[in-house]
Amino acid sequence: MGEFDKVLTALRRQLHQQPELGFAEHRTKACVAERLRQLGLEVYEGVGVIGVLKSGGGNRAIGLRADMDALPIHEVADHDYVSQNAGIMHACGHDGHMTMLLGAAEILAQSRDFEGTVVFIFQPNEEHGLGAQAMIAEGLLERFELEEIYAIHNLPGAPVGQVSTCPGQICASESLFEITLKGQGGHASMPHVGVDVITVGAEMVLALQTIVSRKLAPSSGAVVSVTEFITDGQRNVLPGLARLKGDVRARLPQDRLALERFMRQITSGIAAAHGITVEMSFDTEFIETLNAKTPTEAVVRVARALQLETVADRPPMSFSEDFAHFSAAIPGCFLLLGNGESGAHGQPLHSADYDFNDALLPIGAAFWAELVRDRLPSRKTANV
Repeated sequence: MGEFDKVLTALRRQLHQQPELGFAEHRTKACVAERLRQLGLEVYEGVGVIGVLKSGGGNRAIGLRADMDALPIHEVADHDYVSQNAGIMHACGHDGHMTMLLGAAEILAQSRDFEGTVVFIFQPNEEHGLGAQAMIAEGLLERFELEEIYAIHNLPGAPVGQVSTCPGQICASESLFEITLKGQGGHASMPHVGVDVITVGAEMVLALQTIVSRKLAPSSGAVVSVTEFITDGQRNVLPGLARLKGDVRARLPQDRLALERFMRQITSGIAAAHGITVEMSFDTEFIETLNAKTPTEAVVRVARALQLETVADRPPMSFSEDFAHFSAAIPGCFLLLGNGESGAHGQPLHSADYDFNDALLPIGAAFWAELVRDRLPSRKTANV
């Protein structure tokens, strides 16, 4: 392991030990800002951290984004850099994402072999889909006038360093729903006297599954999941109030709108059939992540130039990404970087025994640096 690799590994493990939840990334932000200043970048601190590196006389600018927040998960691991914040851990690899981007900042600050401006974006609160919008509301895109924006996410189960992406839709949207049922509770021995909402709610749970299986195309990739069923019932008391909560994923905006419409039809129809009232909310926190053609072609070109295993037409992911709000505003590309296939590196994202693969750090840093050279070529390089 070279000296640069050791520095990156030490930094990643330091970040891993101090995980913080969304919009509470105080120590993390301070660590990132200090590192950027040490490298000689202009640093702006707001809801997130922004580092700006300029080289040559070019007036083009691109953005590279890394997420900073951790998850409310208790880490289960036996390595010597476990989380020091009880019940919080970097179970999604954001510690590695930050480190790779900081590594790229170091490479580019030393080489200055590009023409233009690179904006290094360290975003808070990706996990709840709020951080990108907060940085946009703060004026990020107006201040820096980015032409393109990029983001990397590690992918457990894929070979180390494999780059995979696709043009168009790459990640699904996520919408949260809540259905409130109001019937007539009563004594468990006399169900005919009222209308208990457990029976009606159970019918709704099953009926909601017919949306994906019967009302959308089999290739839609949509998912409707009821994750909570809460009532005011007791041992011998039939409930008169119930709440169903859950999660909806969609690959296309038109499917997301159709899902909401069908859910409202089903719930209101079943409620009317049983003589109860129903209210439903449907809130989309993560919109669909869409990759633009030119940035995606650049990612594939750079990956192949670095001789990294490359998948240019991977199927869209079912998970959601806050980067969607950036790529909806300006052309962008979200790509996946293989984290490894075995051990903690192959465990699913958001699992208590997952760990980011340190072998990926120099690969990701080098990829970022080469992408900048591709998108902001220096005159000297362009003339060779």
